[in-house]
Amino acid sequence: MSPTPPFNIAFVLEQALGHVTHSRNLQKNVPADPAIRAHWCLIPFETQGWAARIPLYRSNWTVRAGLRARRALATLARRQPLGGLFIHSQVPGVLAADWARRYPTVVSLDATPMQYDELGEVYHHTPGPAWLETFKYRLNVNLFREATRLVAWTQWTKDSLVKDYGVPPDKVTVIPPGVNTGDWQRPAPRQPETGAPVKILFVGGDLARKGGDLLLEVFRAQKATTPAVELHLVTKTPLPPEPGVFVYNDLGPNDPRLIALYHQADLFALPTLGDCLPMVLSEAGAAGLPCVSTRVAGIPEIVLEGETGLLMAPRDGRALSEALSRLVADAAQRQVMGHRAVEIVGQRFDAVKNAERLLALIKDVVAKEGKR
Repeated sequence: MSPTPPFNIAFVLEQALGHVTHSRNLQKNVPADPAIRAHWCLIPFETQGWAARIPLYRSNWTVRAGLRARRALATLARRQPLGGLFIHSQVPGVLAADWARRYPTVVSLDATPMQYDELGEVYHHTPGPAWLETFKYRLNVNLFREATRLVAWTQWTKDSLVKDYGVPPDKVTVIPPGVNTGDWQRPAPRQPETGAPVKILFVGGDLARKGGDLLLEVFRAQKATTPAVELHLVTKTPLPPEPGVFVYNDLGPNDPRLIALYHQADLFALPTLGDCLPMVLSEAGAAGLPCVSTRVAGIPEIVLEGETGLLMAPRDGRALSEALSRLVADAAQRQVMGHRAVEIVGQRFDAVKNAERLLALIKDVVAKEGKR
């Protein structure tokens, strides 16, 4: 019988939007560390049955996630002793400050609540009344104070934790989520084909928020003057067929068919109106695609202007048109930017390497706290 691993860790993971892909990558990579015995607490977003009839519970994700996380942790702690907690994001952790006080805890987040409020319009999120926002702020401050360490996906997020929530800088480590780069790299270098259409790829479930509507508008105008170009849209939004536009409504995270689309594309476009750090940009970079995106939140930390892609302000159709025209016309530049994107993602956004960094931090926290 093999010895019991020294680190029994509860992984409390939000299951909303891009956090689902992050969870799947962690579930794939964490078992590679034999010192970690992971106990997965996946906090679902959806409500059904009687829960869907409770007004505050069904309408407020923070309340719903917080209560579900507490229930999952209580059930797990009854079954076996725990050595520590990893909570992503702060949403399911906001009602668990007392758990963070009891166990060595690492809280991970892609954006602070204040940053999310700033992006709220495009997420159809409206801040509540002043008293409720003050209460929410205090809950988050309490969680950040009780957590042993914090992990921020970006420097953008770390800056807000320090400036807006008073967290000491040395308490926060920046570790991006990343992708399993080996799954996304092309089996052979991309070679431009003479006379072949240039394929632009967009991946975003919410077409409007991700800037897909603007991309379609710009593409239609360019198609009139540049026939040898195609737009491939991976989205949950249904669209009518039109010349040069290919729509895929049934592809999920890490789907082999999705990976094939990345490999067949020539450049990636995500003119998003609001995002924290879209994981699709890591996927595109790993696949060797230059990226056209917006200067929003942490995006400039992965799409390096003029180096791995081109950036613009959200809703700037003219700048988007100029960026696409520039890359469509210049295969050599696409090649150079694509090669550099592979290097940057491999160095900074590799999920295997970053999972190792994350687990090293968790083990260090648990080991040090256990000696006190």
